[in-house]
Amino acid sequence: MSIPLHQQLSSEFRARIASGQWPEGMRAPSEAELCAEFGVSRGPVRQAMASLRTDGLLVGGQGSRPLVRRNVPEHSATVLGSFTAWADGQGHRPGQRTLLQSRHPADAELAGRLDIAAGEPVLTIVRVRTLDDEPALIERMSFVWEVGQTLMEFDPDSGSINRFMIDHGVDLYSSDHLLDAVAAGPEDADALGVDEGSPLLRVRRRTQDSVGRIIESAEDRYLPGHCSISITNRLTAASGRQGTMRLA
Repeated sequence: MSIPLHQQLSSEFRARIASGQWPEGMRAPSEAELCAEFGVSRGPVRQAMASLRTDGLLVGGQGSRPLVRRNVPEHSATVLGSFTAWADGQGHRPGQRTLLQSRHPADAELAGRLDIAAGEPVLTIVRVRTLDDEPALIERMSFVWEVGQTLMEFDPDSGSINRFMIDHGVDLYSSDHLLDAVAAGPEDADALGVDEGSPLLRVRRRTQDSVGRIIESAEDRYLPGHCSISITNRLTAASGRQGTMRLA
């Protein structure tokens, strides 16, 4: 049985990335250039490029040629750290664009997640985070007002919210994460430059202080190619130790 043309092209493109012929960070050739090089129509080339996007080997490119990416960086979810510091440590350039910073009364759903009464004031911040100027995730964070009023002094376009909270004495102690996959809604699609319905990794997080009070409820939605998950399970019944999970 002959191998479909788009699969042959996909294998060739992957080999070029693996060998460094298409180095990480370069703009991939245009569809027209690839059609001319291989003497094929746009259909197989488009299918081949789409498979590389799905596997995270090509990222971005809304309105321009996509970037080549060989490796997907890992971001630990077991540490209450800074996305900015993590990206710097991985050799990537972090950035952010604020879509919303609002003090408002908590509706019933948000109040339940923050364990406060409906109508109590909260601060909500929505940002697009970028790696090397390409959208990586959209984050939506809501804070109880005790923390929110401190964050009113912070410019969310300036960098790490966690770093600011730590520097200003906010009691960040632990967080719980719930992971699943969702389809991009209209706001996600517009902010991240993808089609509505595109798959995203959703990470829902609640952060507690050292006495167990919930101070933040957040939801991050990551683009494929910018994240990977590594889970380590340990036998905890005898040791009393919990397993670990890493999120990128």
